[in-house]
Amino acid sequence: MDTFAIGDHDYLLNDEPFRILSGAIHYFRVHPDLWEDRIRKARLMGLNTIETYVPWNEHSPEPGTFLAEGRLGLGRFLDLVDAAGMRAIVRPGPYICAEWDNGGLPAWLFSDPTVGVRSSEPGYLAAVGTYFDALLPIVVKRQVTRGGPVILLQIENEYGAYGKDKAYLQHLVDLVKRHGVDIPLFTCDQPFGTMIEDGSLPELHKTGTFGSRSQERLEFLRERQPTGPLMCAEFWNGWFDNWGTHHHTTDAAASAAELDALLSAGASVNIYMFHGGTNFGFTNGANDKGIYEPTITSYDYDAPLSEDGHPTAKYFAFRDVIAKHFPVPSEVPAARPVRAESVVTVGSSVPLLSAADALGSPQRVAGPVPASEATGQYRGFSLYERALDGGGVLAFAEVRDRAQFFLDGFPLGTLSRELAERSILVPRGGLLQILVEDQGRVNYGPRIGESKGLIGPATLDGEELTGWQIRPLDLENLDATLLAGLAKDRGGTGGVAGPSLSFASFEADGPGDRYLRLDGWTKGNAYVNGFNLGRYWSRGPQRTLYVPGPLVRKGSNDLAVLELQGSTTRDVRFVSGPDLGPDEK
Repeated sequence: MDTFAIGDHDYLLNDEPFRILSGAIHYFRVHPDLWEDRIRKARLMGLNTIETYVPWNEHSPEPGTFLAEGRLGLGRFLDLVDAAGMRAIVRPGPYICAEWDNGGLPAWLFSDPTVGVRSSEPGYLAAVGTYFDALLPIVVKRQVTRGGPVILLQIENEYGAYGKDKAYLQHLVDLVKRHGVDIPLFTCDQPFGTMIEDGSLPELHKTGTFGSRSQERLEFLRERQPTGPLMCAEFWNGWFDNWGTHHHTTDAAASAAELDALLSAGASVNIYMFHGGTNFGFTNGANDKGIYEPTITSYDYDAPLSEDGHPTAKYFAFRDVIAKHFPVPSEVPAARPVRAESVVTVGSSVPLLSAADALGSPQRVAGPVPASEATGQYRGFSLYERALDGGGVLAFAEVRDRAQFFLDGFPLGTLSRELAERSILVPRGGLLQILVEDQGRVNYGPRIGESKGLIGPATLDGEELTGWQIRPLDLENLDATLLAGLAKDRGGTGGVAGPSLSFASFEADGPGDRYLRLDGWTKGNAYVNGFNLGRYWSRGPQRTLYVPGPLVRKGSNDLAVLELQGSTTRDVRFVSGPDLGPDEK
C-alpha cells in the first residue's frame, strides 16, 4: 500500500516529494457515462489528481436516505480516477457552496427551526454524523493507504468566511478519524484577514483559494503556515453566471500566466474548475447579498474543458504551462465535432394548472407557509390555492422566489423576489391560484437554509387570509406517458400559452450530444426522454441547454418543454454547439 503525508516542504507520496496537479470535476454535474472521458482529458492536460465535492442534499434527498448509484456513484467515480492512474481529493463538506442548491446542505434539515447551520448545535451535528456514517465508508476504503486513489480529505469548506467555531471543526476531525480516515486532513480559505486562522485548527493543513496575484497570496499563506507544502486548493480560472448578466470569462493567457507563477513558486494546485458541467434539473444555487441572484443552468465556468467536455484555448494554454514544469502526454483531445442542426415542432400541450392533479396532491394549511415545510418537496414548483369572496390588494411578507397569479384561470401578474415585490391587485373574487417557483436556494452566507414558497401572513386589504391549500408539483423529471392523456394537439403556427407542458418527438441515429435552443420561448425547463435538462430563460445569458449524448437513444426520442409565460413559436432547434451568451466587454 502507498503512503501520503505532509512533509516540511513537500507532499510526500511513499516518502518521495509529490506535487499535486489537480483539476476539479463534480461527478454530480456530469452524466456518469461521461466521467471516464472527462478524467482522461484531465490526464492529457498534464494533471495527476482529480478533486470533487460531495453534495449531501443529493445523496440524502430525504431524512434517512443515502443514494450512491448512477450519477451519485461516488465510489465508481473514484474507481475511474484510480483506473486512469490518477490521485483524488475528496471534499465532503458537510457544506460545499459550489454554487449548488443550499450549498449542498439538505433543505429538510432546516424544517426544524432549532437546527443550527455549520455550528456545534447538537441537532446539526447529529445529522452530519448520520451523513458521514453513510458516506465515509465509500471514501475510507479508497484511501491511498488502502490501495485506492484518495490522498487528501477536506474538513468543512472555506469556513473562515462564515464562522470560527473551533469545537465544530474539532468535532468533524474526530468524526472522520473515528471512521478510519488516516490520510492528511486539510482546510481551505481565502488569504484575507483572519479567514485562514478562523477556518482551521492548528493541526490541520491549510491551503488557500484565489485566482490572481499568486505570489502575494502564497506569501500570505506562508506567514500563517511556516512549514509544509504550499497549495492553492481552488485556483479560480473562471467564474459562474447569474440570470440577467453577461457570460463571465477570463483571458486564457492571463490565467495561464498566474498558473505559471504558482507552479514556479513550487506550489501545488487544484484548478477550479477543470470541467464545470451542468446544473441539471433544479440543482442550481443562488446568491443573496441584498439582491437575490439565481445561478444559471450551465456551470461551464469558462473552464479549460467546456461544459460539454471539449478542450478550449485555456486548456491548451494551461497544458503548455504545465509542460514547462512536468511531463505531459503527447496525445491531445479532439475538438468539438460539427453537429447537424434540426427543427422540432411541439405538437401537443396541456395547461399546467389542468395537469395539477396528475402532478401532486393538495394539503390544507391555515395560512401561506413555506411549501417545502408543508409538502416535503424541497425543489421546483408548488401551487397555492384559495377561494376569494372579493378583490383587493393581496400582500405577503415575502415571495421566494417567483410567483405567478391566476384568478379563475386568467393570469393576473407575477411577483419576483429579485425585485422585492410582495403585493398584487386582485380585481374581484374567485378561485385564486398561485404558481410558485423555487429558483434555487442560497448557497453562500447567512441565508443558507431558508425555506421556500409564500411567506405569510397573507393579507387582502390588510385583513389576514387563512384556509389555504398547497400542492407540490412533481416536475423534477417528467413522465410523458402520465401526461399524454391530458395533452391536446395544437395546430397552427402561433406559440403556446403559459404555464403549460408541450410535447414533441425527434429522431436520432444514436447517442450523441445535442444543444437545445429555445428562441421565442420565455422561461421554464426542458426535458429529453424525461430527464430534466435544467432551466432556460430568455433574459440570458445562456441561449442553449446542453443535452448529454447518453440521454439520446437511437430512433424516436421524447422532448417536453415546461413554458411558464408563453412563447411566440412552437419550434425549438437543435444546434451545432453551445451558446452561453455574450462576454463582458
